[in-house]
Amino acid sequence: MKKENIPNTLTLIRVVMIPIFITILSLSHSYIGHVLAAVIFAIASITDYLDGFLARKWKVVSNFGKFADPMADKLLVMSAFIMMIELKMVPAWIVAVIICRELAVTGLRLLLVETGGTVLAAAMPGKIKTFSQMFAIIFLLCHWTIPGTVLLYIALIFTIYSGYDYFKGSSYLFKDTFK
Repeated sequence: MKKENIPNTLTLIRVVMIPIFITILSLSHSYIGHVLAAVIFAIASITDYLDGFLARKWKVVSNFGKFADPMADKLLVMSAFIMMIELKMVPAWIVAVIICRELAVTGLRLLLVETGGTVLAAAMPGKIKTFSQMFAIIFLLCHWTIPGTVLLYIALIFTIYSGYDYFKGSSYLFKDTFK
């Protein structure tokens, strides 16, 4: 395999791991099943770091990667949180806030590209949001409730703040909206 294809392959592997993760959580309601799901989720999360790192290092950033990488992240995290609602591991209202923010920022990214070709790069609050979400999921699935819950609320705070930050930085798009 050419090194140019490795980052995109890692992204696709992350997407393929989502139904495996969901199946494990759906079929196994034991501690071992949850830990196995956490391991699958952790491996998928590591591919998130690796694909971006390798694409930048090798200078093989692609349009597919720019689209698929953040989409794979959102699909992975949202699937995990939705499954964890059913397992009563996370409050539904927190997951609703996270999903609404993700959809709003995705819409903002599309609007920015459509109106001027601007790509909304991930800023540090968004990276902290993703990091804390992923570790909250792993810890909660491993039944490490206290650190998992702390990270979940940190994720919630950075979810709200990073969404606000992205919209504040793009407020010029809406300047004529309420005149």
